[in-house]
Amino acid sequence: MEKEVLLEIKNLVTEFKTEDEFVKAVNDVSFTLHKGETIGIVGESGSGKSVTSLSVMGLIPNPPGKITSGEIIYKTKDGKTVDLVKAPESEMRNYRGNEIAMIFQEPMTSLNPVIKCGQQVMEAIILHKKVSKKQARAITLDLFNQVQLPTPELMMDRYPHQISGGQKQRVMIAMAMSCNPNILIADEPTTALDVTVQKTILDLMQKLQQEHNMGIMFITHDLGVIAELADKVVVMYKGQIVEQGNVLDIFSNPQHPYTKSLLACRPPLDMRLKRLPVVSDFMTRDDDGVIHEIKRNVEETLKNVRVSDSERKAEHIELYKREKILEIKNVKTWFPAHKTMFGKVLDWTKAVDDVSFDIHEGETLGLVGESGCGKSTLGRTIIKLTDAQEGQIFYRRQEILRMKESDFRHLRKDIQIIFQDPYSSLNPRLTIGDALNEPMKVHGIGKNNEERKKMVYELLEKVGMEAKFYSRYPHEFSGGQRQRVCIARALSLNPKFIICDESVSALDVSVQAQVLNLLNDLKKEFKFTYIFISHDLSVVKFMSDRMVVMNQGKIEEMGDADEICNNPKSEYTQKLINSIPKGRADDIRKHLEEKNKVNSFSDWLKTPGG
Repeated sequence: MEKEVLLEIKNLVTEFKTEDEFVKAVNDVSFTLHKGETIGIVGESGSGKSVTSLSVMGLIPNPPGKITSGEIIYKTKDGKTVDLVKAPESEMRNYRGNEIAMIFQEPMTSLNPVIKCGQQVMEAIILHKKVSKKQARAITLDLFNQVQLPTPELMMDRYPHQISGGQKQRVMIAMAMSCNPNILIADEPTTALDVTVQKTILDLMQKLQQEHNMGIMFITHDLGVIAELADKVVVMYKGQIVEQGNVLDIFSNPQHPYTKSLLACRPPLDMRLKRLPVVSDFMTRDDDGVIHEIKRNVEETLKNVRVSDSERKAEHIELYKREKILEIKNVKTWFPAHKTMFGKVLDWTKAVDDVSFDIHEGETLGLVGESGCGKSTLGRTIIKLTDAQEGQIFYRRQEILRMKESDFRHLRKDIQIIFQDPYSSLNPRLTIGDALNEPMKVHGIGKNNEERKKMVYELLEKVGMEAKFYSRYPHEFSGGQRQRVCIARALSLNPKFIICDESVSALDVSVQAQVLNLLNDLKKEFKFTYIFISHDLSVVKFMSDRMVVMNQGKIEEMGDADEICNNPKSEYTQKLINSIPKGRADDIRKHLEEKNKVNSFSDWLKTPGG
């Protein structure tokens, strides 16, 4: 039975005016969304995914943006057909939130930090449903139960900063679902979440869709996530749709080189690669913007960069002959959880609880686990940004935890860290040239500014950026470019040991692949030792020789990275692996069959005598 059309986008063009020209952020885009259907819109940052969704919501800021042509035909709850491009703002306010709801990428910036979570959801219900405060509170409590928030009564009175990222995202979903919308637009709702939290959010969205028979537009840069959720896929590149079709067809037989590259650049769990494929392995783009395909299929490309078991064994024999560069013994980093009014600690949060391991020179050790497991706290403890309560850390046989800061300062050149968010770790008032020059000046590297400037030019080129960027500010770069600047800053002091703390978790999978390849290339060239921290087990496996799985401050499992992924001994590690979107054709087929069964049963119940 043909499903009812909810939304039809026809030849949509959305432009933004810059100083010099008009840029078509969305260029001649067309697709259709049916009731009970999920469309996955996938592509890199700047591909036009979010601008498409904002066009549907009527949220394009004018100026500088404007929908210049096309139609967005929407079928309302009362059966009317309306072109949202021509609808006045007063009419759009009735649809926005009430009939077409949106979950934004970053829940912390989408929620008001000075208003309690429950109150924010109640506000939307009172506005659109015209009910009393008491009724709105009851509806909100029910929604908090539906989205599986723990202790809904307590969550009603908590502020956004008092709950976790996954809980904030659930509050956003509750708010979006508060008026039982026809269409739910989810814009990168799981990008920076743990794989386990991501899986629960995806399962929740599917459950709510089945209950309310709504259409979902799910926007992401990760094709693996799309495989778990979508019926149809729309692949966007530079504002245009380059491929669209059934999710199984797209995954089993991609036609466009860009789609092939997105499928290939995510680190696989079932094989070890020398390097990750990137977009340029499948296509090039000339000065006129014309795409030229490099004839390759995904399977052949992965096969060519695969590491054999004998190669890996030889690498490990060589690696573990080397001396230990870092030894961590029984480290405990605790924070006060509750204090009396006189400052006596009643209870502790045991962020790192009796952790021990060592790292050999030239090794990459992966630290993996969910948010709150203690991995980032351990990284900060190693470089003395956070104080440990107990334990010992030896760097090249020097005990550093009890070392005076004045004595440790000369070691700071050797031990560097690359943080998760490159934007907040760069001073917005300094050009990137000054940001790279500053640590060299502090540590007396280079005779004068002129010599240091030449060194900065070399560093920029080393991380794949141009020397002409020296005078630009952080806000003038993309996320991937800013992360390259942070890598260059870490390299500026010629370190021997680098901690990468979630340094690729917020990047597009294609940009992530480039940065991971860069980190490995630099490791070979400069003989670095890495601790690579991430919640993404597939990324950690690609980067690491050995892996440490952390859970609630303790080591859950430790050993060879391939062995842990292939034969996990811990139930917790198994849960992490099972939560990773695999994007396999068999899984997609199974997901579609289950969804069709549920939809057929729902349709039967709605028929007379059903």
